[in-house]
Amino acid sequence: MSNIALDRQNLKLEVLVLPVADIDRAKHFYHEKLGWRLDADYVPSKDFRVVHLTPPGSECSIIIGKGITMTVPGSVQGLHLVVFDIKAAHAELVARGVEVSEVFHDVGGIFHHAGTEGRVSGLDPQRRSYASFASFNDPDGNGWVLQEVKVRRPGR
Repeated sequence: MSNIALDRQNLKLEVLVLPVADIDRAKHFYHEKLGWRLDADYVPSKDFRVVHLTPPGSECSIIIGKGITMTVPGSVQGLHLVVFDIKAAHAELVARGVEVSEVFHDVGGIFHHAGTEGRVSGLDPQRRSYASFASFNDPDGNGWVLQEVKVRRPGR
């Protein structure tokens, strides 16, 4: 075994591809309703379209379009958007007309269960980072979760 240290390459999650049935409806939802930056809307042919959008403050973007995925529209679940203040983020979504769940924490206190199982209404009682959530879906049913993080764990 060698004592030579190998450089580890950073791996940054850059783009998530979301399956949608109606590109313009989804573009309107993410850009107009949520206020995400529209980075590109590229249509080189009738069979291929790429719409690239980025949430405010995020280094990771989404791509929706035509001819970019074989995944069923609405099938992506559990996408997390980290926010500093879950109550403020919830209020902003409501003000933008987004149908969003109430703020909740999980009965087990570690991470939310799939779907709505194990949800307890309200903020995490100790207001711990990573423990308070709210959720919403895009028009196709792709599921997003807001997660409050006030203090990151070491190494994050």
